[in-house]
Amino acid sequence: MAHLLGAEALHLEYPTRVVFDSVTIGVNEGDRIGIVGRNGDGKSSLLGMLSGRIEPDSGRVTRRGGVTMGVLDQADTLDDSATVGYAIVGDRPEHEWASDAKVRDVIAGLVSDLAWDARIGTLSGGQRRRVALASLLTGEWDVVALDEPTNHLDVEGITWLAGHLRSRWARNAGGLLIVTHDRWFLDEVATVTWEVHDRIVEPFEGGYAAYVLQRVERDRQAAAVEAKRQNLMKKELAWLRRGAPARTSKPKFRIEAANHLIEDVPPLRDRIELNRLAVARLGKDVIDLLDAGVSFDGREVLRDIEWRIAPGERAAILGANGAGKSTLLGLIAGTVEATTGRVKRGKTVKLGVLDQQFQELEEIADDRVRDVLARAKTSYVIDGKELSPAQLLERLGFSREHLSARVGELSGGQKRRLQLLLVLLSEPNLIVLDEPSNDVDTDMLAAMEDLFDSWPGTLIVVSHDRYLVERITDQQYAILDGRLRHLPGGMDEYLRLRETQPSSLSVAVVAIAPDASEQGLSGAEERAMRKELSATERKLERLGERVASIHERMAEHDQGDYAGLGRLNDELREAEEEAAVLEERWFELSECLG
Repeated sequence: MAHLLGAEALHLEYPTRVVFDSVTIGVNEGDRIGIVGRNGDGKSSLLGMLSGRIEPDSGRVTRRGGVTMGVLDQADTLDDSATVGYAIVGDRPEHEWASDAKVRDVIAGLVSDLAWDARIGTLSGGQRRRVALASLLTGEWDVVALDEPTNHLDVEGITWLAGHLRSRWARNAGGLLIVTHDRWFLDEVATVTWEVHDRIVEPFEGGYAAYVLQRVERDRQAAAVEAKRQNLMKKELAWLRRGAPARTSKPKFRIEAANHLIEDVPPLRDRIELNRLAVARLGKDVIDLLDAGVSFDGREVLRDIEWRIAPGERAAILGANGAGKSTLLGLIAGTVEATTGRVKRGKTVKLGVLDQQFQELEEIADDRVRDVLARAKTSYVIDGKELSPAQLLERLGFSREHLSARVGELSGGQKRRLQLLLVLLSEPNLIVLDEPSNDVDTDMLAAMEDLFDSWPGTLIVVSHDRYLVERITDQQYAILDGRLRHLPGGMDEYLRLRETQPSSLSVAVVAIAPDASEQGLSGAEERAMRKELSATERKLERLGERVASIHERMAEHDQGDYAGLGRLNDELREAEEEAAVLEERWFELSECLG
């Protein structure tokens, strides 16, 4: 494959540390490279050097003659006075860009909800980010470098972007460099993974999943080598003390297939045990949303929300930007009042919230991290082991040398680690996570997921990070048209529903559509459909009663009878899946009948 760009013996140093030391790498035609590593290890600096925006202290970056490179970094450089249209296509004539299928696809995928003549200065941070990404992707580039492109994108936007990047070039053409913490996105797009760590860049074949397997094997081999070295040292010491040792055979280390690396790893979570502990901490009642709705300035955001959150439930809330996810979290947290219906809270509920704004850290911005931890709970138990706050923070990837830093001086990723620690130390039995993957690296996400595997409480998550959602939650819900809908099929079902959901234009058309008799249905067909609709409603009502009954039986059941609880859990899942199928049919019939 032809060479596009590369770097030879790069060295980059800041006043306090060396970032890279003699790094040599290359990008060839057809490469799709995902870049991972801890916050602060140099991922963005690497992109900066390769794109020419950062000058290395020594070494050089090479680029084949004529190769063009487009870069999306994390800085916002858009002109506030420009319009959305000008920021994306410049002063190109409309007939020119509108006839380009690729440009139309980018606009539809990223900014279809924005007014073409809106001023950039009036947009939110997320909207500006999407405009910047659209502006880049409408251009022709041999190499595209993206620094955290999924920030501020919802699930549909991330899915669209993955598809666009997969099909942007022919198989052995173009080059792609992506810095991202979104592991699902990495698996969808990357064919090579670069891990930035300890002043080097280490390549791995494949996306995130393949990288994890190879890194585990690398670490296993390193541990085996270290164990062998330690054994040799012990034998050397014994020889020095007792004389020449007897001849021994050399140990043999065998590299097993990837599945053997994980065959002895226990299940991620003991759901029955966690449910038992959650009931013990919370009782039967957590939070019930009963026909709840919320309106702002006369605009209905949520309606007819019926959700009885169970002890130990681990649920994700999905929805497009602006669908009402944060409003629903506000109902659960008590920061938003229902304008219709009501919210019933259990007496023993103790809430912990991980929000996006670091609000609870503002009051302690001038305190040193060490002093904050000294005021916290002295110990925390995880997997039966007692850890101090400092040990727990270290487990979350927080370096000990930063314990003396002031909270306000921490990076976004470090603040997120400290924020999560303080939430856990407050000992809540219900935790709400609002976009927890923002500002953190993949190692931090893995550590956070590991903590929640053994956390015995109720967990509600709002996130566009598909990997995180599928990893730490057991069921998913979506906000569609202001209503909450259970998704037995998870993220895939949500994306299918969003594809079939009418756009704002088609909604207006549906609203003025004629009734069933005007659509050409015969009288017999209409009567049959109305009969099926009535029968479906009755079945849904009976299923709702059955689900409520199962919840009651689970709460009253002997929490030590794991097998019995498992059977009830299976029965509940079966009933909910059946209800979801019936709901889908009910919607189809309702739309046909008008």
